[in-house]
Amino acid sequence: MTPTDIGEGQFRIGQVDQPVNLRMQVGICSFASPDAALLLSLLPAMVVARGEPRLATLMDLVGDETRKARPGRELVLERLLEVLLIEALRCGSGPAAMPSLARGMSDERLVAALRVMHARPAHPWTVSDLAAEAAMSRSAFFARFTSTIGIPPIEYLLTWRMALAKRLLRTRDLAIGQIAAQVGYGSASTFSTAFTRHVGMPPMRFTRVSDTAQ
Repeated sequence: MTPTDIGEGQFRIGQVDQPVNLRMQVGICSFASPDAALLLSLLPAMVVARGEPRLATLMDLVGDETRKARPGRELVLERLLEVLLIEALRCGSGPAAMPSLARGMSDERLVAALRVMHARPAHPWTVSDLAAEAAMSRSAFFARFTSTIGIPPIEYLLTWRMALAKRLLRTRDLAIGQIAAQVGYGSASTFSTAFTRHVGMPPMRFTRVSDTAQ
């Protein structure tokens, strides 16, 4: 059904003269980072929050700020929405939540492995190495990482390396061989093959496409 605009950013679906049986707050978040695809792929598809007073307070503040024409409204809304997103992800990081990076970052064992992968992407990490960082057995670590974050540890490491490589390629400050070394590959050809398989195009073509898009 076509929504009816009832003013102050509110829309009504259904008969306007009938009782309201559901209220929804709808919004869109966009990420300015060129590596947004990595973040989005690791966010939960859905977060269900019940009985969360902090989240309810933030929703009230967002609604109030949206309806009022106060000075600095856009800046305040931007900050409120950032905090709202973080608070929602916190609600979705419990044991019963869907697999996501947020759940991994709240797991005291897995976060140790995530930190070393982020800090030292060029290191030749193995599942055994990462399990040792998490103080777990190899099999237990692999199962826990995969079920908590949603992808196996080495696949996550590859995705992280490719995100860093894309960022370095966009800057054009380093040669392909230097970028390869920074993200854990022994040669430019090995890196190019892995990058092409993961991204769908060779590194140099990716750079040209990125330049055109900008």
